[in-house]
Amino acid sequence: MDILSSDLKDVLVISPKRIEDNRGWFMEAFRLGPLEEVIERNLNFCQENQTMSKYGVLRGLHYQLPPYAQSKLVTVLLGKVLDVIVDVREGSSTFGEHTSIILSDENQKMIFIPRGFAHGCICLSKKALFSYKVDNYYNKQAEGSIAYNDPNLNIDWGIDEKEIIVSDKDKNHPFLDDAKCFKYKDSLYA
Repeated sequence: MDILSSDLKDVLVISPKRIEDNRGWFMEAFRLGPLEEVIERNLNFCQENQTMSKYGVLRGLHYQLPPYAQSKLVTVLLGKVLDVIVDVREGSSTFGEHTSIILSDENQKMIFIPRGFAHGCICLSKKALFSYKVDNYYNKQAEGSIAYNDPNLNIDWGIDEKEIIVSDKDKNHPFLDDAKCFKYKDSLYA
């Protein structure tokens, strides 16, 4: 698999290698060792979550605060999403910046999102099955969130605003200026 840097420091894009023949294809979807070598720390993915969404469903922008912070490894098993990551590490040189990448069952890319980043995605296909591993268990009291439509972030979600479907909870997230964030030193994978 190829592991490449993204526009945000510490966020990685992973492309598994696929072997195709007349039967179809084979792919080693994930191997922990190479990722741990790049990030220079051990990961303990303890939970895997999946969501099924229809076109226009936007989930995010979410994160967990210390001591329940989570690194994530995200991918799409069916369909196509625009995945968005925002640096919420106060003191980071990229604080408040975001990057986005298309994840699909066709490109089979994955994104490693370390602790200290908000994450969201929007379904761009008729439906999408989204899967992500986390390295810490969810804790409701540690929820962090940012409004998907924060004007200072100016995220282009790839579809018309009128077509976006958001949960009542996700409609009420604060803008980044009012959100609880990480201190840069506290977020580095630990």
